[in-house]
Amino acid sequence: MAEVAAIGAAYRVEGFALAGARVSVAEDPEEVRRAWRDLPAAVRVVVLTPAAAALLDDVRDTPGAPLTVVMP
Repeated sequence: MAEVAAIGAAYRVEGFALAGARVSVAEDPEEVRRAWRDLPAAVRVVVLTPAAAALLDDVRDTPGAPLTVVMP
């Protein structure tokens, strides 16, 4: 079964857990990259804060990467 994840600052992503998303609180660049790197294969969609998205610009569009959505 496909999963949804959310990566970013706690106050922006913690609410996604209520909807069943896998939440990775990542407050600094290394935490963001680690959260992305550690995503399970079942994750197909990742919701990113704008700051997290900027840090992952170089890997978000690689073949096989999950679909990403950036919060406004």
